[in-house]
Amino acid sequence: MIPLNKLVIFIAELRKSIRRLGVTVILTTVAIFFLSPHLLHLVQEHLADKLYFFSVAGPFLAHVKLSLFAAIYVLVPWLMTVLWRSMCKPFGVPGGQLFFFIFFTCLLFYAGTIFCYFVTLPFGIKFLLGFSSEELKPVISVGRFVNFITLFILAFGVIFELPIFMVFLAKVKVFKRKFYEKNRRYAVLLIAILSAVLTPTPDVVNMSLMGGPLYILYESGIIILRILRIGGEDAAGEREQQA
Repeated sequence: MIPLNKLVIFIAELRKSIRRLGVTVILTTVAIFFLSPHLLHLVQEHLADKLYFFSVAGPFLAHVKLSLFAAIYVLVPWLMTVLWRSMCKPFGVPGGQLFFFIFFTCLLFYAGTIFCYFVTLPFGIKFLLGFSSEELKPVISVGRFVNFITLFILAFGVIFELPIFMVFLAKVKVFKRKFYEKNRRYAVLLIAILSAVLTPTPDVVNMSLMGGPLYILYESGIIILRILRIGGEDAAGEREQQA
């Protein structure tokens, strides 16, 4: 487990940047808001046909949500820099390794969102809308559509970062590699719960579309730990021999 003093240092370091992060996210959201009609049109062409709204404020709120999502998406490198600086400081992680964590976290996040946008979302939406018929026509609310795609894309971006956090926790000796290997059954259960919570709809298809890649990423994290010799008996033995 993480010692309490290190957790206090992490929170204190993170608090230094919270206000600037909040202000920057708000200002970026306002700037992107003026481009949100073009952004919504681009997403709609890729994933949906016609969208409708059922309240006076519906379109406005949908554009605000989409602008907020785009702002967070654009600011991910800065957000990850702040997060990793705060996480690495209590453990004394050097600058070179800090850059490694920031770079690969951003890379995996954007890889997850791109995979979701071009592969998972089109397949999932096509499957779900495939139940329509002559008697049952889809009428999709613009607000629910924006909620669905933004939450799904962000969730995929977050879960794709699983291997890098597994490496970090093994690097700072919170968990060993054997911990991940011995607890696969609990990992599967946790993945199923996360998939049910993070997916906007509770159907089995969307849960599988998230749970499948998440388990593959879990196994990838174990393989990476083996290749880098982090968190295993072999790594501990090598350090003892060098000492």
